[in-house]
Amino acid sequence: MQSALPLPSLATLRCFDAAARHQSFTAAAEELGLTQGAVSRHVKELEEQIGAALFRREGRGVRLTDAGRSLAGRLYLDLERLRHTIGNAVAAGSSREILSIAVLPTFGARWLIPRLKHFRAERSDLELVVHSRSEPFDLEESRIDLAIHFGTDDWPGMQLTPLCQEELVAVAAPDLVRRFELHEPARLFDVPLLHLTSRPMLWEAFRQTLKGTTGSGRTGSYFDQFSLIIAAASAGLGAAILPIYLIEEELAAGALVELTSVPDAYGRSYYIATPAGLNKPLTMQFTNWLRRQVGQSRLSRIAADTPGNRISNPGT
Repeated sequence: MQSALPLPSLATLRCFDAAARHQSFTAAAEELGLTQGAVSRHVKELEEQIGAALFRREGRGVRLTDAGRSLAGRLYLDLERLRHTIGNAVAAGSSREILSIAVLPTFGARWLIPRLKHFRAERSDLELVVHSRSEPFDLEESRIDLAIHFGTDDWPGMQLTPLCQEELVAVAAPDLVRRFELHEPARLFDVPLLHLTSRPMLWEAFRQTLKGTTGSGRTGSYFDQFSLIIAAASAGLGAAILPIYLIEEELAAGALVELTSVPDAYGRSYYIATPAGLNKPLTMQFTNWLRRQVGQSRLSRIAADTPGNRISNPGT
């Protein structure tokens, strides 16, 4: 009888997984709390056991080979399954249920996470596992119960429950509002504009909906993360167009001023994605709770949007 193929150690697999995700031994070492040399040794051991190079050197960095890329995709899912299996075992031992959630990074950090304590208060017997995901994936394969999806109704194999539309607003720091006397939308194009690199035409599309505007909606500074553009707008570097759900804290604290709503020409929304045909009671309970939270957010906004709570209400 042929002997089973010996498996690499979990430490080796975790080092390769982290290095593959970051395309960097240094970043992998920082994530795992190891030295860069330790990560490099583990990857070399794995390459020797597999008999193929998994990375190639490019300047001072590394890139996955075809063999490395193939292994990385499968290994990530295998490690996710292992984490889920161990989590279920822990839950079974403590008589607790586990809800595994995938969420967009900034939406999760700025909107969902601050509210999760309220759901935990309703379900003290529950353990939460929260993953950061930006693109559609196979929930069943990854053993994830529910995901927050942003875009259109375009996730095959998933049941998509509408959560809320994206509500975009133009905002600026109070000092910028006063300095440029931003009392009407057209004046926004007299100030520095802040752009998100994944939505480079947002300001220009907004400018074209206004009459009598001068200047360009393409000039300004560009940022590749919502968190960076929120920080830049709060610091007074310029005006930004942002989803209102991501800046509740800044608006409440007065760090940003909502100047006008901005139409979303793409019709995108937030959805709750669950595997089609599966109606897990806990998942349904969490879905209903999420939708109630959105309703409460909108009621709070209506209360804050009464005359006197804005410096100005220049747009419709």
